[in-house]
Amino acid sequence: MVPRINRQLIHKLQKQAKNIKRKRVTYNFHTTFSDPINRMLNAIEPGSYVQPHKHENPDKREVFLVITGKAVVVFFDNSGAITEHIVLSHNDGDYGLEVPPGIWHMLFSLEEGTVVYEVKDGPYDPAEDKNFAPWAPKEGEEACTTYLNDICQELGL
Repeated sequence: MVPRINRQLIHKLQKQAKNIKRKRVTYNFHTTFSDPINRMLNAIEPGSYVQPHKHENPDKREVFLVITGKAVVVFFDNSGAITEHIVLSHNDGDYGLEVPPGIWHMLFSLEEGTVVYEVKDGPYDPAEDKNFAPWAPKEGEEACTTYLNDICQELGL
């Protein structure tokens, strides 16, 4: 069977993301973590927090394409200062981007029902997949909401 991205799958993932505490859910198209190319859908609701991170040692590229909703990818320097941001929106015409290896970044949702297709170099090894930023709160910490709000305020979002 050919993997499909259709309305039924998108709606299923949106509903799941809305109803869990983490406010995001991933649907993998790769069948094993050893796959050389990881491909997935990420349904992300506003308030879901992904700690800023980079992919290096091993270096990995990451591609985000928005399918529904609106998300922002924020880039940082080594001290945690924002260097750039790109709002991804199907309606506004910025559909996606590629994050080069070794660049601090994070993605978060600006609208309910946001779904992003992600492609990343594999294989996936949870011990080596992300280098998390030491200057940002860890996922699950109380400071995450304040951190996201501060970024939105700084960027005028």
